[in-house]
Amino acid sequence: MPFYVYIIGTKEPKKRTYVGWTNNIKKRLELHNASKGAKFTRGSKWVLLYKETLETKSLAMKREHALKKDQNFRNSIRQKLTWDTIVTSTI
Repeated sequence: MPFYVYIIGTKEPKKRTYVGWTNNIKKRLELHNASKGAKFTRGSKWVLLYKETLETKSLAMKREHALKKDQNFRNSIRQKLTWDTIVTSTI
């Protein structure tokens, strides 16, 4: 079963990004938008900005941790992409 690391973004009330991992990206995004995801994401409309596919849960969790610490990468995602664009590294 594949696992995904993703970055979602919102413009409301200000531009923010959130990094997470899941094995069902569509369902996870729906939960974030229904204010049932992580506490940080509640109350905002989120769009998928970036995702990576990984083979194991362990790899996904390690990659999530790396992306959370990599502010330069997250800032480049914010600057280069429009908020309704979806970028995938692998499907």
